[in-house]
Amino acid sequence: MNKRRWRFDPVRFGIYTMLVLTAILFLIPVYVLLSSSLKDFAQVQDQARLWSPPSGLYLESFRAAWSGIPEKGLRGLSQNLLNSIYLTVPATILSSVLGSLNGYVFAKWNFKGSRIIFPLMLFGMFIPYQSILIPLTQTLARIGLGGTIWGLILVHVVYGLPITTLIFRNYYAEIPTELIDAARIDGAGIMGVYWRVLFPLSLPGFVVVIIWQFTNIWNEFLFAVTTLQKPELQPITVALRNLSGSQIKEWNMVMAGALIAALPTLLIYIIMSRYFIRGLLAGSVKG
Repeated sequence: MNKRRWRFDPVRFGIYTMLVLTAILFLIPVYVLLSSSLKDFAQVQDQARLWSPPSGLYLESFRAAWSGIPEKGLRGLSQNLLNSIYLTVPATILSSVLGSLNGYVFAKWNFKGSRIIFPLMLFGMFIPYQSILIPLTQTLARIGLGGTIWGLILVHVVYGLPITTLIFRNYYAEIPTELIDAARIDGAGIMGVYWRVLFPLSLPGFVVVIIWQFTNIWNEFLFAVTTLQKPELQPITVALRNLSGSQIKEWNMVMAGALIAALPTLLIYIIMSRYFIRGLLAGSVKG
């Protein structure tokens, strides 16, 4: 019986070594975040113990980050977390559905001017946030949505339409046109074709768009700090900035707050990760 002899491969060894070192480099901030959030104030203030693990599980920092410290004038993140949910969930759903409809129209219904409108819509992805802050706040104030969560939802829906339209347009372009023609022969109109044919096939595309939009909207800071001035309406990203803005920074509480703020996006990735890569690759290979 011939046994396969093990042979050292320097190229493969070098590749795996680089991958391990890169993974360690990316995990260092995560380690500092977790270890600092589980330390008490005395430990986290000691710079010599920055890299050392916590001597015990001090969960007081999580309670303070969640409920705040009224005697020090620090608000907790509980209400702001709800504000982020009220903002992110409707904006993600609306931008995904509208992007799906736009992608369907641009991919399967040729109309006059579509070759001009589609590139103009994609141009919105390249407009910097900073260049529109003043007209944005003025427009929201004139339509009665200034300083409200619904105004910020509208902003994220409009700003998310170019990328969601592009993703769905490329996804629907690979669906055979014969399915559309068969549905039209059966009497289905433009919305009937979408609802009966394309929408049931859209799960991978929706997963990609939902993860993309949810992450971007949840982590966005500039629009939120500009349009929402009332602390009770601000999302968690702005509240986290305020949490670290005190004179004496309790970094264990700040790190605990950052961990709380990151948990929803992490859960989204965990729940939908099995469909994410499938959705990214959907439509990329013909045949």
